[in-house]
Amino acid sequence: MPDTIRIDRDARGVATLSLSRPNKHNALSRAMMDELTNAAADLGADPTVRVVVLAGDGPSFCAGGDLGWMRGQMAADDATRREGARALAGMLSALNLLPKPLITRVHGNAFGGGLGIMAVSDIVIAADTARFGLTEVRLGLIPATIGPYVVARMGEPAARRVFFSARLFDATEAVTLNLVSRHVAPADLDAAIEAEIAPFLQAAPGAVAAAKAQCRALGPRIDEAVIEDSIDRLIAVWQGAEAPEGIAAFFDRRKPAWQT
Repeated sequence: MPDTIRIDRDARGVATLSLSRPNKHNALSRAMMDELTNAAADLGADPTVRVVVLAGDGPSFCAGGDLGWMRGQMAADDATRREGARALAGMLSALNLLPKPLITRVHGNAFGGGLGIMAVSDIVIAADTARFGLTEVRLGLIPATIGPYVVARMGEPAARRVFFSARLFDATEAVTLNLVSRHVAPADLDAAIEAEIAPFLQAAPGAVAAAKAQCRALGPRIDEAVIEDSIDRLIAVWQGAEAPEGIAAFFDRRKPAWQT
C-alpha cells in the first residue's frame, strides 16, 4: 500500500489520485515521487480507468519539493544526487505521458513542484482562494526539472513574469499565465471538477488517448535531451553555495545571506 498517496476509483472509471502528506502540506518526498510514478503507470495501463483526478489532502495542494529530502541530496555523492534528480524528473514525465485525461483540483497553496504537477495536467481547476508561486530562487534553488513543463504551459514571455522572482500570485493571475484553466469558489470545486469529467465519459477512450498523444507531439518538445538538461541544472544548484545556505536558513528560521 502507498504511504504518501491515495487512489480511489468509482464505477464510472474515474480514479482520484490524492497527495496524502497533509501534515507536510503534501511536499514531494522521494517516496511520494516514486509512488506517483508507479500510480501513473498503473492507472495509464488500466483499461477500466477513463479519467484521473489529481488532488491534495489537507490544507494545501502541494508545497513543492520536500526540503529535508533536498538537504540530503546536497550532502550525497554524485551518483545519489543524479538518481534523486532523475526520480523527480521521471515522476513529472510519467504524469505528462499519462494516456488518460488528467484533471487537477487545486486548493490552498501550490508552490514549486506543485506548479510542475499543474503544468503536466490537461485541465486545472483552482479555488479562487489558492495561492501560487515558483519560490525556488528564494531558497537558492531553481525550478529545474519542472522548468520544461512550466515554460511549455505558460510560454516563455509569461514564464519570465514569475519563473525567477519567487513572488506569489493569485488564481486570477494563474489563469492569465495559463497554469489554471479556471477558478471557482472553494465550495464549488467538486462541482467544477465533475463538469470537466462528464465530457470525457461520453468519448471513446482510445480516441481520447490518441488525441492527447497528438497534442503532445504537436506541442513543445520535451524529449530525453531536455529532461537530462533539467536534471543537470538541478544538480548544479545543489552543488553550489546558495542552495545549502537557503535551505539551512529555512530550517534555522533565519534569513539567508542574500536577504537584508
